[in-house]
Amino acid sequence: MAIVNRLTVDGRDYFLPEPVTELKNQILSAIQAGGGYVNIPPLRGGPGIDILFSPGMPVTWSQIDVGGDALSSESDAHPAPSTDEFGI
Repeated sequence: MAIVNRLTVDGRDYFLPEPVTELKNQILSAIQAGGGYVNIPPLRGGPGIDILFSPGMPVTWSQIDVGGDALSSESDAHPAPSTDEFGI
């Protein structure tokens, strides 16, 4: 089972590998400071992308299981994603 983190910023999705704790903290700090750029790393190599985060910007985190077991039950095959939203 592999977990991929989905960061949705203003309607655009960015897929990120673990760990994301430091990135979440950087985004939260930028928003709390009134705005700032945070580099969002790519899922598989490359320079990433700089996003300007500001208060009121819709930001949502989700975790997606992308390596589910083929023999799992139907309820396990489509679990509800966990989300963590910044409502600042």
